[in-house]
Amino acid sequence: MKPSILALAIASSLAVMACGQPQTEQSTAPVAVEQTQEAPQKAELGDFGIELDARNLDVKPGDDFFMYASGTWYDTFEIPADKTSYGAFTKLADRSEERVKEIIEGAADVPNKTLEQQLIADYYTAYMNVDAANEKGIEPIRPMLDDIASIENTKALTETFGNAWLTGTNTPIAGGLGFNRLNPDEYQLSLGVSGLGLPDRSYYLEEAERFESIRQAYLENIVTMLGFAGVDNAAEKAKEILALETKIAEIQWPREKRRNRDLTLNQVSREELAKEYPGFDWDTFFAPSGLQVPSLNVAQPEPVKQVIALINDTSLDVWKDYLTYHLVSGNAAWLSDEINNANFEFYGKTLSGQQEQRDRWKRAISAMSGTSSLGFAIGKVYVDEYFPESSKEKMVELVENLRNALGERITNLDWMGEETKVAALEKLEAFNPKIGYPDEWESFEGLALTNDDIITNVHNMRKFFQAKQVEDELKPTNRNDWFMAPQRVNAYYNPSFNEIVFPAAILQAPFFDPAADDAVNYGAIGAVIGHEMGHGFDDQGSKSDAKGIQRNWWTDEDRAAFETKTQQLIEQYSAYEPIEGNFVNGANSLGENIGDVGGLAMAYHAYKLSLNGEEAPVIDGLTGDQRFFLAWAQVWRIKFTEEAMLNQLRAGTHAPGRYRALAPRNHDAWYEAFDVQPGDALYLAPEDRVRIW
Repeated sequence: MKPSILALAIASSLAVMACGQPQTEQSTAPVAVEQTQEAPQKAELGDFGIELDARNLDVKPGDDFFMYASGTWYDTFEIPADKTSYGAFTKLADRSEERVKEIIEGAADVPNKTLEQQLIADYYTAYMNVDAANEKGIEPIRPMLDDIASIENTKALTETFGNAWLTGTNTPIAGGLGFNRLNPDEYQLSLGVSGLGLPDRSYYLEEAERFESIRQAYLENIVTMLGFAGVDNAAEKAKEILALETKIAEIQWPREKRRNRDLTLNQVSREELAKEYPGFDWDTFFAPSGLQVPSLNVAQPEPVKQVIALINDTSLDVWKDYLTYHLVSGNAAWLSDEINNANFEFYGKTLSGQQEQRDRWKRAISAMSGTSSLGFAIGKVYVDEYFPESSKEKMVELVENLRNALGERITNLDWMGEETKVAALEKLEAFNPKIGYPDEWESFEGLALTNDDIITNVHNMRKFFQAKQVEDELKPTNRNDWFMAPQRVNAYYNPSFNEIVFPAAILQAPFFDPAADDAVNYGAIGAVIGHEMGHGFDDQGSKSDAKGIQRNWWTDEDRAAFETKTQQLIEQYSAYEPIEGNFVNGANSLGENIGDVGGLAMAYHAYKLSLNGEEAPVIDGLTGDQRFFLAWAQVWRIKFTEEAMLNQLRAGTHAPGRYRALAPRNHDAWYEAFDVQPGDALYLAPEDRVRIW
């Protein structure tokens, strides 16, 4: 629930780009993905890449394409007790975990370990030593609790806020080192308002009974965590903490406003900072990080001013109780089972609908796999064992096929003028794809871990990566960096470096299978590639140019035409109601929805070009177009607990998977493929179908 300072910084300027873009022989039309002797003879899923038994043929595709494609699975599948949702991503993440476990156990058995193997073995051993954690109880964080208790003035409070990168506690002002959006060759600190223990400001501000119940459970969690710290009169102090966080929630911008890159670009020099944002000791705040901060970006200017006033107007005792609670809760995973399980009762069961804790070894792997942990030490072995070079070669080919298809589509757009098209094509040509794994691996020289104390390891890890940031701050940005380890089942686009990144673990079925039918691969990983490319041209990514510089490269007329189309998409997705009275936030999820609708169009275009004018074969009674759209729906097969669905609606940037599966309703070919007619629930008149890219 509590994002790290680094995560906040990355989220505000997400990205990085690799040197050495893979070079491929480009053609004017995409080609089919060739099968090789290395490829398996049969697709992993079904006969050709789709699990047809998952369909519910009693549902008309035009009424609910998600349930048509996955309804039998959805109606019969039970979410595991240690999960809050389950779908294609989860299945591959479980597989990745099993493989990482083998890597870790293998590292433990090696007699003469490399540095990376020793770090992996020590961290895992320390994490798995539950007896040691139970024996120590709250004591591993006792020195930090004592530091909070000793706060006697605002200067000491401010210093504690500035030290949150090490302690893992929440603070009302937070940020981290990201990229200068006006000069992506520079790193730049970004700041905003943070400090909430619930997933979103709406959890504090809405009066519905559902949210009142969550707030009551949150109060009980605060009382419990304060009790572990030995705080007296915890019930009254919990109410004061909740009241304080409610004031922070009122100050924070809504999520759809926080993602607006025009509003969140507010650069200021260090010298001007105190003048524009007075009442806060910025030098004291920055000092614990070691960063020099010659300039910075204030992502939420007015809220930062308001939260400074809140800091000064709230008693030190309330802030000390607030920090105490978040220190215990934020570090519960590293402490005794008693503390961890008590925190799970709220954050797992109540807030997310997760009935059981994940096995400890799975939690260990999750803690080890981040990019600010041992993710790349593990990833290096993962790639060697589980990612064939042939998969990378085929992905390179697919990426170029999608690039060519998008280029043709931009050239032929009827709503965009020639001046803007030139800039758009320049940006497309500059896309830098990174596939599978980094060209340069993270160095862990200087990191020391122990095999008997997990909190020591957590702190040593944080200090190690913070020192790297301090070392790198004034250097040119490193475009070889990745922000996902190879074993992560995901992908991302980085506007500052104009790159699309596909870690190795996502390049498996149902996303990508060398033995699957071409229509399936184009409808799955092809559309995912198109989705990431689409982020470069979504409502926010389109505000950066080919070099990653945030600037307006559009004519006013073209931007207005674009925004008319995006407003249609906002309204379309905002009509989806997964939980009674709780709708998809079409504005907050707009970038992802543009990526889905546009990526699907690019992938379909590329697929058709790959056929070279020939008709695709009919397989198991399904045409190529039907297989293409079913592959898309299969990727977004997912089932949520109701609590997790609510989290997704309020705090997530993506529409839930069952609504992402409905993106084809904006494409004419889907109507023809499944004979969707007026009167069907998903039918959109041709003029209402959103066609952007």
